[in-house]
Amino acid sequence: MSVKTWLSNLGAPLRDYIESIGYGARAFANLLSVSPGLLKRPRLVVEQLHFIGNYSMLIITLSGLFVGMVLGLQGYTTLNKYGAEQSLGVLVALGLTRELGPVITALLFAGRAGTSLTAEIGLMKAGEQLSAMEMMAVNPIQRVLAPRFWAGALAVPLLASVFSAVGVLGGWLVGVQLIGVDDGAFWSQMQASVDIWNDIYNGFIKSVVFGIAITFIALYQGYEAQPTPEDVARATTRTVVISSLTIWWLDFMMTALMFSK
Repeated sequence: MSVKTWLSNLGAPLRDYIESIGYGARAFANLLSVSPGLLKRPRLVVEQLHFIGNYSMLIITLSGLFVGMVLGLQGYTTLNKYGAEQSLGVLVALGLTRELGPVITALLFAGRAGTSLTAEIGLMKAGEQLSAMEMMAVNPIQRVLAPRFWAGALAVPLLASVFSAVGVLGGWLVGVQLIGVDDGAFWSQMQASVDIWNDIYNGFIKSVVFGIAITFIALYQGYEAQPTPEDVARATTRTVVISSLTIWWLDFMMTALMFSK
């Protein structure tokens, strides 16, 4: 193999990756440019918010409850070694509002709703429904993709809030009702230590960013998939993988910016 061929084979994946970033950025800009038209038809967003958010509520609620219970149990085991078990409420609340609530909600949302969006858009493309809209002078990005995008961007912060609230309840059930931590100390120390701006607000910002990223990745993968069952299945898999990696990367970057002071 010649050096020229070797360099060409080495640079081809990098070139394809850069091209995919460019296509994605252009698609994101196009999606934002047609979004103001939704102000005339907010019902489209509400319908998708019900489909995406309400149908994900069960798995989010149960997961939040059990994560809070496990966090309460593990937290008590650790804090008890230092005689600080009364601070269990602080540990549970900070762990959920800062990290576990937004991150686990985003991962569950990517697996539950993200794959559904990719498969739905991919099957619509395979069935030529999007092409039929274009033939009728209907912009499929504005009519199909934009409502789902904004519904997902709104759903993740709401679901993350539910996850954190139910998780705190799970930690209370284990710490106070099961183990016997003082009820007043659990809530009073939590109230005194959890700051609405540095903790709750930063976690909310994370969930908003995660919602935008996951929903766009899911829609983009479905819209760019080849109109075949095999490629739609591969696009669904790519949605989960890319979304998961993106969530962890964004979480690290935002945590470094928010809590580096």
